Amino acid sequence: MKTKTLKKNKVNVVTMGCSKNLYDSEVMMAQLKANKFEVEHESKIGDSSIVIINTCGFIENAKEESINTILDFVDAKKDGLVEKVYVSGCLSERYKDQLEEEIPDVDAYFGTKDLPNILRTLNADYKHELVGERLLTTPNHYAYLKIAEGCDRPCSFCAIPLMRGKHRSTPIEDLVTNAKSLAKKGVKEIMLIAQDLTYYGLDLYKKRALAELLKELCKVDGIEWIRLHYAFPAGFPMDVIEVMKQEKKICNYLDIPLQHGSTKVLKAMRRGTTREKTTQLIHDIRSIIPNIAIRTTLIAGYPGESEEDFQEMYDWVEEMKFERLGIFTYSHEENTHAYKFDDDVPPKIKKERADAIMELQSGISYELNQKKVGKKYRVLIDRAEDNFFIGRSEFDSPEVDNEVLIEKNSNTYCRIGDYVDVKILKADHFDLYAELIN
Repeated sequence: MKTKTLKKNKVNVVTMGCSKNLYDSEVMMAQLKANKFEVEHESKIGDSSIVIINTCGFIENAKEESINTILDFVDAKKDGLVEKVYVSGCLSERYKDQLEEEIPDVDAYFGTKDLPNILRTLNADYKHELVGERLLTTPNHYAYLKIAEGCDRPCSFCAIPLMRGKHRSTPIEDLVTNAKSLAKKGVKEIMLIAQDLTYYGLDLYKKRALAELLKELCKVDGIEWIRLHYAFPAGFPMDVIEVMKQEKKICNYLDIPLQHGSTKVLKAMRRGTTREKTTQLIHDIRSIIPNIAIRTTLIAGYPGESEEDFQEMYDWVEEMKFERLGIFTYSHEENTHAYKFDDDVPPKIKKERADAIMELQSGISYELNQKKVGKKYRVLIDRAEDNFFIGRSEFDSPEVDNEVLIEKNSNTYCRIGDYVDVKILKADHFDLYAELIN
């Protein structure tokens, strides 16, 4: 039984997973708004007649979270709190037939490239003139900019090509137009995202064109920080680092998922590189930009990973001292190359190995942060929370990295979205505490 009157033309878009999914949701929301829908991102259950869940299907935990969210909204539909539930995104692309059979109360399932079909189902039109337009779900001063879709890499553990297809670059001129549009909205920082940034341009221009794209984006008035996420290490284009060194707008920050520190495991993962080549790449990057912050991600418990392989990765992390690091436990994904192997590392061992790496990284982060005490940095203020203004330096991306905390007092005021100069007073494992420099 309905407990309240639902707004017939109101859509609640719910996003699961990564920033690339968030970008897709923002594009969808702009299209819906242009079709006279009232649209919100992750509003409360019960205030929208239509819910669209943009799902993640990357690894087991993400799939479970997406499924649980679908079931929650199906229950809400049964209780009269929602009229229509639609599911889109990676999970739906990958498991549509199974989902239709197992959760039939969803009104329709759509894949990753089905936005026109979603709109058609809602009696709305896909407006081509809105290409690049989005309703931002991030704070007004930063936004993600997806420069390509899909992936051509053969990594054995990864299901992304199954869900997102082959690599497809967006033309430079379109991305510049998008960046100008964001700047007009007050965006000061853009984070470039793709399944693989460093492959950018090979399909359109027959060459790696990320460096050229960066030069053009640096010309956009209003954009002050440009940040790079998800760069593949094999065949890394070093001209990108040279442009980073030359252009002040490009943050000295690089997200480069390396996945493992054992050549044997890297070969099994089909990463196209070795520990030695990866180590040399990091040394080369740091030799050009000594103060660069490198973020990486690793996988613990890949099939066949021995104690010796793990120890090799552990020792390598200790040697490399990455500024930022995260680690996943291996997820055995259907239809990937690695699925034919025995998932032979027990879950308990996977977790213990991942925990050991993160404990090591915590110590590394603490050591690196102590070196920042007494130094001055430019910080972008993201929010005010409790007794602090909270921001980030160029070495930190939102949600995943360190934050800079500035204590509120009668002499301290920071405006959200402004850049301020600070001096670091103290540091712990993952945060810095600072005062404003007048």
